[in-house]
Formats: sequence, C-alpha cells, structure tokens
Amino acid sequence: MIQDPTPDSGGPASSSRPGKKPFSFSQKARETNRIGLMPTEGWRKRNLQFLGEVLIPSILAPRKPGRIIDGVPLVNSHEIGVTWLGHAGFFAQISGINLLIDPNWALWHGPIKRLRHPSVWASDLPPIDLVLITHAHYDHLHLPSLRRVARGQPIIVPKGVGGVVKRCGFGQVVELEIWQRAQFKDLHITLTPARHWGARMIHDTHRGFGGYLISSKERTLFHCGDSSLFDGFTEIGKRAGIDLALMPIGAYQAPSGRPVHMNPEEALDAFQMLGAAHMVPMHHDTFPLGGEPIHEPAERLLRATVERQLEDRVRILHEGESAVY
Repeated sequence: MIQDPTPDSGGPASSSRPGKKPFSFSQKARETNRIGLMPTEGWRKRNLQFLGEVLIPSILAPRKPGRIIDGVPLVNSHEIGVTWLGHAGFFAQISGINLLIDPNWALWHGPIKRLRHPSVWASDLPPIDLVLITHAHYDHLHLPSLRRVARGQPIIVPKGVGGVVKRCGFGQVVELEIWQRAQFKDLHITLTPARHWGARMIHDTHRGFGGYLISSKERTLFHCGDSSLFDGFTEIGKRAGIDLALMPIGAYQAPSGRPVHMNPEEALDAFQMLGAAHMVPMHHDTFPLGGEPIHEPAERLLRATVERQLEDRVRILHEGESAVY
C-alpha cells in the first residue's frame, strides 16, 4: 500500500521538511515543457524516407532471437540492480523492493516491429512489488504487458493516466503531479519533469508525463522517461544524489521533425547536468521509431563516452542484461 502522495518540499526527493511551504510546479512550466503535436516543415519527405529506409526494411527483416540469459541476479538491500527489458523497460531492485518500469513485451506496435525477441519475459522475473509508468504513449504503457504482471500490487502513473490502467488488475492506482512524491515501504518515488508530451490519442493532451526519482535512505535511481534536452535536468539533480540514471538515447530523428527525444550526446549532457554517478542508456535497438539507423544511437554514445572520458561511468547493456551498482 502506498501512503497518500505529498507535494515535494523543494528539497531532496527522499527528505521531508515539515512547516515549509510545498513547492508547486506551475501550469505555465508544465505547458512550457509540453511539446506541441504539429510537425515541422518537410515532414512529408521525412515520413516517406522513414517508410522506405526504416519501416519497410525492418518489417521484411527476420526478427533476431532473444539472448540466452542465466536468470536475473538478486542484489543486496544496499545495492541497486537493473535489468534492461528492452526499449524503456527495466526491472529494478532497490532497498529490497522489486520494481518494474515501463515494461513492454510487445512484438508489434501497429506497423512498428520489435527487432529482437525479448530475452527476459515477465515469467522470468521475481514477484513485482511496484510498477511505475512514465507516460501513456503505447511504447511505454503497453496494456497486455501490464496485465501479465498485475497481481494486486500498486502502480504509479502521472496525473491523468490512471484511467488507462484501472482495469489491468492492480490493487492501487496512484497518480502523481510533477514533483509530487509517494512512499512505498522505504522508498520515496517522485515524479520529475521532462520535455515531451503525454497524449495517448491526439485529443487527450491533458495526460501527464515525466520521469522518476526512486530513493531509499542510501541510494537513488533515476528513470528519465522520454524527454528532449532541457534545463530541468539541473533541477532534478539538485533534488537527490543520483547513483544511477537510466537515460534515453534513440528516436532522435523523428519523422515529424519535432524535438521529442535526445540524441546520445544530449543524453550525456543531461547525465552530467544531473550530476549522476553512473548511466545506463535505454530507448534504443528495440523498436525503429526514428529515422536514424537502429544501430547508430549505441555507437554514437560509445564514441561520445570515450571522447568525454566517461567509460567507467556509462555502461551499455544488451537486452536482458543486468548490472549492479
């Protein structure tokens, strides 16, 4: 059971400051961070290029087999363990609690084909204590995947997204506003701002979106969700000492031309703005959602990591691979 969500006080995500006026994230700031739906000039050409160079070749190519994974390691309570499930999905362990963030085992999203069979399925995971969803886009909120893991445990979503998941089988659906915080056992979970948008359909732009600071007494994990680069990452970094940041690096050549995702170099910029100790990339190599070659994000990230001398702080996981921090 999750305690009633509370507004963040403006201090670290894991602390409470009674007596201080709660920090409020204004509607104006929310609107500034929401990216509009209108495409930019040249979108027809980009869509045709995406269709011919990315989408059709991916549909015709055989799907790669999943990797053979020797189980998911269980970590000590003072450690953070993460297993990349593909795309933005992670199984995470922190303070002895098993989390699932944006799980997606879909093989298709309409005409968008998953390029590799999942290496870790829901049935391969330990019991899930809590589920987090960053926003309502179909590649992050996949209802069949959520139904596979729902066993009456709570789920946390941004404001306006609860109605999408209410019939999945979760025991408690908690909606958070930006900087609002919920407590689950020894964890504090804070919804952080992002520069993106949260509509599941064209008309429901009221739905919220963001990332999560997940803090125990000793450690903090950050899942960025989807975002383009913005100065809000500096503010997020001030809220907690982040041990591990899960950062998106792909789909930066959007056929619409809208600046909706970070490229690998921008993801490293955001990582450094956060002041995080370590980074694991996500949102690459699973679904071909951008005009760039599917292998390009990880290759660009690797080059940029070497150029910035961050090799000991940035680790690229294969789908199904785990890391402990």
